[in-house]
Amino acid sequence: MASIDSYDEAISALAKLLKQEPSLRSVAAKKIEEITKELQAQIAVKTTNGNQAAEADPVDKLKNGFSRFKQEIYQKETDLFSKLSKGQSPKFMVFACADSRVCPSTVLKFNLGEAFVVRNIANMVPPYQKNGPFAGSGAAVEYAVLHLKVENIIVMGHSCCGGIKGLMSIPDDGSTKTDFIEEWVKIGQEAKSKVKKTHGHLPLDDQCAACEKESVNVSLANLLSYPFVREAVLQKTLALHGAHYNFVEGSFKRWSVGLSMTEPESFE
Repeated sequence: MASIDSYDEAISALAKLLKQEPSLRSVAAKKIEEITKELQAQIAVKTTNGNQAAEADPVDKLKNGFSRFKQEIYQKETDLFSKLSKGQSPKFMVFACADSRVCPSTVLKFNLGEAFVVRNIANMVPPYQKNGPFAGSGAAVEYAVLHLKVENIIVMGHSCCGGIKGLMSIPDDGSTKTDFIEEWVKIGQEAKSKVKKTHGHLPLDDQCAACEKESVNVSLANLLSYPFVREAVLQKTLALHGAHYNFVEGSFKRWSVGLSMTEPESFE
């Protein structure tokens, strides 16, 4: 492919030729059009390659990402950011998996300030245990319920969850091979036991799919072990929701848990 300099030279030569031979105007115009198209194609290739190179560099990825956010959201939502600078009052708290494929703000289109989100392996909520090993999760629940006064807590499971597969793969003797992961997902041990009893004859993938939903129910029950959560539910100022997002099928199911559990509702 010719360089941009050669295009300039070619067009300059055509211009001189037109002055000498006006009868060649239509031929020259067609040639200029061909040269212009080739030049545009060359620029497009360079732009694509440049963008790919930028995305390959992690720092450029961050810079470009923030630049887009600032231009497309921050500078256009001045009223929103002015309001957020004075505090937050989200209506939702969401426990979601840290899996990069299931960002709840993307899946449920939460705007900034609408959802207080906790993400961890397999979207699990440990039971209430003051000064226990999982105080970080307890602090988040306490802050959301008592200080932010959220009105809804959602525990959102998802398809193809590696954390759930890890839980289902722990040997019956409880032995572990990792420093942190397996001890964490054992929070869902009750869900694993139930699935093994009811779906133990099925392939592992099917057992995992069942456990993805059952572990959500265990986390919801664990939420009710927090005194301030239980009181808010009884006072009907807080609602608990289970959910499962299947990104393979593009489906989402939601159910409620309080004094009783509702049947799953499918979202389209």
